Formats: sequence, structure tokens, C-alpha cells
Amino acid sequence: MSDDIQQNNILEVFNNGYFENIQNIIVAGDEVPMVGLEEALGYEIEVNYNHFGVNPPPEMNPVEDYFTQSNENSGSPLLYNPPSPQNSPGSESSTNAKLDHMNRASDLLMAVSIGADLNKNKIIEQAVEAMEELFKLAIMGEPLWQHNGNGGMETLNGFQYLREFGSFDATMEQIMRMVEVDVPSSFSKLNFEPLNIETSRETAFVEMNPMNIVQLLMDTKQWGTTFYSIVSRTTLLGVILENVDESYNGVLQVMSAEFHQCTPLIPARQSYFARYCKKHTNGTWGVVDVSLENLFPYPQVQFRRRPSGCVIQEVGNRGSKVTWIEHVEVDNKSLHPLFRPIGSSGFAFSAKRWIATINRHCQWLTTSMARTAPTTDGVLIPQEGRGSLLKLAEKMTKNFFNNINSCSENVWSGLPQNFAAQDVRLRYGNILKVPGKPSGNIVIFTTSIQIPVPMEVLFDFLRHERTRNRWDLLSNQRHVRELVYVSNGENPGNRVSIMQVNSSPNKIEILYLQESYTDETGSYIVYAPMDIMAMSKILNGGNPKFVSILPSGFSIMPDKAPGQGDGAVGSILTLAFQSVDRLSNKEYMPPSTLKIIDAILSTTVASVKDAMLFGIR
Repeated sequence: MSDDIQQNNILEVFNNGYFENIQNIIVAGDEVPMVGLEEALGYEIEVNYNHFGVNPPPEMNPVEDYFTQSNENSGSPLLYNPPSPQNSPGSESSTNAKLDHMNRASDLLMAVSIGADLNKNKIIEQAVEAMEELFKLAIMGEPLWQHNGNGGMETLNGFQYLREFGSFDATMEQIMRMVEVDVPSSFSKLNFEPLNIETSRETAFVEMNPMNIVQLLMDTKQWGTTFYSIVSRTTLLGVILENVDESYNGVLQVMSAEFHQCTPLIPARQSYFARYCKKHTNGTWGVVDVSLENLFPYPQVQFRRRPSGCVIQEVGNRGSKVTWIEHVEVDNKSLHPLFRPIGSSGFAFSAKRWIATINRHCQWLTTSMARTAPTTDGVLIPQEGRGSLLKLAEKMTKNFFNNINSCSENVWSGLPQNFAAQDVRLRYGNILKVPGKPSGNIVIFTTSIQIPVPMEVLFDFLRHERTRNRWDLLSNQRHVRELVYVSNGENPGNRVSIMQVNSSPNKIEILYLQESYTDETGSYIVYAPMDIMAMSKILNGGNPKFVSILPSGFSIMPDKAPGQGDGAVGSILTLAFQSVDRLSNKEYMPPSTLKIIDAILSTTVASVKDAMLFGIR
């Protein structure tokens, strides 16, 4: 580990108030501030474990100090002006949508609302054609669709697509033959850079009836709430065709949205599109999106949605067969090198990810409505408390995804280059105001690294109570116990947990709320420190909206798409933390704050790497 602050120095800086101690999150309930952990840290807390329904933890078994001592002569960081970008490869990916793009929604809304009927007729015509294409794409097989390698995605054969759907003539036939025999030099004189085309198709069973799926997609608010890990800034700009039978059949609306990943290093994709819903004669539903840039031209288009969406067929009384298709054009020039393999392959925004997200939503609904189930220790959470706990976990996880994506609302900057942590992005969140305390700026900081281990190995290491004290700075040399949990689906790693960190049998240092989830497209572990009294209220059915929570956590993606290239698939780990800094503002961030950001990230990265690469687990 290079140029890090020693662990004791980090804790000393925390305790001296330079940076709000990570576990000192203020929690308010019923408009009355609750005592925080900071008031309790200096005292022995007599814990009534029967209140939680569990036995006291065993005697402490301190683990070996996992942190390497750093160079004591490390200098102070330079003063930092947040708007300055980090000068590193791929740093342009941290920039946000340009101002002219920000105005496109209002421009398009104006064109739709005050335009002649001719404009609306063009939108209707394009939407109808897009629906026809969507259904053909859903039912056709080879050679139009092909699998990429063993276990890879199903993607379109571009030439076959042009033959089936494009404007095809003798000239195009000749060009295709040249490409098929590998003559790329013939195109070197063409002075243009076409957008990268990404295609994918995924078919799966979803435990939800077709009408409910249609409603999730056509109701803009539900769509944004359900797919919060993919979409942000969703706006309904106008309705071209209304429903005719009290359903969404025949509805055509114009929308805007930004599509993101759980990292600021993958640029968000801003899109303005028509969404059309149609019920066909056999009871099959289709919902299709298609971009409107060809009707409302705009310079510097970086993303277009070709006909994309899903075809939904009812299966018995329990669910639906959903075929999802993603077909987009995107400018990937600003994609960070770390994410280029998974981004350029289309896997990062693939149809598989949309299907996985809607299945996760169905699992969450099932978990929320289920009767109370015991944990392995036989602990029962009251039904009201179970519901409150799940709602708070959902609030926490949504906050996490909204905070660390690259949508246009999140303006990211980088650390100066003389720091240990690499490719760091940081930004300010909202100002935290708590009665009786000085206000402070929420600071969010993140970095991403590649680790050559499977996603499931990294996921289990980061989520499990047994190994938390190997990477969590505030759990080091302390006993961590999963107090209670609620399972979410069949995978045992998909759960909402309460983690308890003790320095002695009767002294609670930290109480964490944690949600972990994994599927084949990615994994995440999100956690937030909780006030003891607030957690007690939540477990007894308290209202989670009164709880202020600052989540941190991890997002894990494969470092390449399954079936892409040679060698095993490793992981890309994104680490993200947030805390409250009472010394900085949006014009100035003091060196002490930058030092701690660097120390937290570089220390955590080194701990995870040591565990994964050298077997210190």
C-alpha cells in the first residue's frame, strides 16, 4: 500500500471532526432526533439481546491487523477545486451531458405539443413500424440471431438484419460482400465515425401477469421506480394516442430518460423516444421504444434506440413469457478503458439485464408480501417490522444507485494525481440538516478496479459477516455478527441483513443495515450505519421515511461479457462511500477531506485485493 494514512491516523482524523465519522449517521423519527451512535461510542452499552430475539455474541477473537503501515512522511494534498476534471485515461467519461442535450426534452415537448398533425402522424407511423419489427425480431431465429460463444448473449447478425429490415440494393450487397471477405481498408477513406450498434435478446419466465408488466412499463413513475438500477430522470413528455378500452392497448406516448450503470465511469445514455403499447389478437402484448431523432434532428446525437422493447405472452395463471430485445446505437468513445470490453459488447445494457431487473422486482414483491419466516437461528421479526425493514432497505439501495451513476444531475470530479487511489470520482450530494447540529455537505466518492476472480467469489467475500472485518475499516479487529436477515429469492446471498459490530460482548460499536443481491449480470452490496434506537423502532414497525440514511457499498460487474474472448471472466469492483463533511463547500474542499477520501479508498482497495489475490480471507 503506498502513501496511505495509517489506520490510527484515519480514525484520529475522523474523531477530530475533520470528516463526519462514517458510523455517526443521524437518524430522526417522528420529528424528534434520536441519539446517534456517536454519543454511545465512548460508553459500555448494556444490550438486551432478547429484545432482538438473539443470543449474546461469543467472546472476541481479535484478528490479525490487516492494514499495512504507510509512509509517515506522506505530504499534504494540494488544495482542490472540485470542478477540475481528473487527467487520466478515460477521464472524459466522468463528464456529464452537455447543456444543449439538457434542453432537448423541452424542445421535443414543444415540437409535439404545438406541431402540426403531420408531426404526430409521423410519430404514429414510426411507432407502428417499430412494433411490427419488434414482433418479427421476437419470433425469428437463426441466421438472424446468433449466440456469441459458450454461454454468450444472443445478438443480431447485422447483415441478416439489413437483408430483412433495411433498404437493400445492389450497392449494399456489394459492400456486404466486401466486409464478409474482410476488406476493411475499402472503407478507410469514408470520413465519418458511425455509432456503435449493440443488440441482444433474452427470453425468460416472469412471475407476473402480462397486464401488470405492461403497467410497469407504460406508467412512467412505476417504470422509473422498478428499474431504478437502469433508468433515471424519466419524464412523460406527451401522449399522442390515448387508450380506448381502459387498458394501455393502443397508447402511444413520448418520453425521455437516461440509462445508466452503477458507476460514473460509464457515461449515461440520454434518449428521447416514443413508447407504443399494442395488444395483438392472440392476447400477446408488445411494448416498443423507438428514438425520434430522425423526425426531430439534433446535432451530436450520442445515443439512439432502434426498435427495442418486449413481447409478453401469458403462461397459465401465474406468469408470463417475456422476450426482451435491445437494439441501440451509441457513441462509446468516452467509455472508460476499464469498462470498454463489457460496454462495447452490449452486455452492460443488455436485454438480459432488463429481464434480471424485472425478475428481481417480482422476488421483492413476493418477499414483501410473504408471512414472517424465521432465520437459521429461529429469530422472528414481527410482520410490521419486517415490512418497515424491507422498505428502508429499498430506500437505501435506491439512494445508492442514484448517487453513484453518471446521469446529468450528478456532476463528478476527480482527485489530483498525487494520491494513492486511482481513477477516483467525487461529488457533492445534498446538504444534511439535522436539528441541533451544524449543517454539512454530503460527499460521495468512488473508484473502480479490476480483480481477476469470479463475481460470486468477490460477492460472498464482501457480503458475509465472517469476512467483513477484513475490508471494513470500522470493523477491523472487531466481531461482526449477522443479527437477523430476510431472504429475497432462492439465492442465499440475496438478503436484507442487520449486521452488528462489537468490540466486546456488551459493547456495540456499529449497527449496519445491509442489502446484498446477485444475478448473472452483476451484484451489489449496499449498507448504511444505523442508530440503535432507530433500528429498534424499524423492527417494531416504525415509518422508514423518518430515517436519514447514507448508504455506501459495492457494485460488481463481469470484466467482459460471457463468451467474449479467451480466458476466464473476472470482476470489476466499484467501491462507493458517502459521508458528511462540515468543513468543505461546493467551491472548496480542504486537504484534510481529500486525504481521508484517498485513505478510505486506497486502504479498502488494498484489503480486498490482498484477500482475493493472496488468499488472506
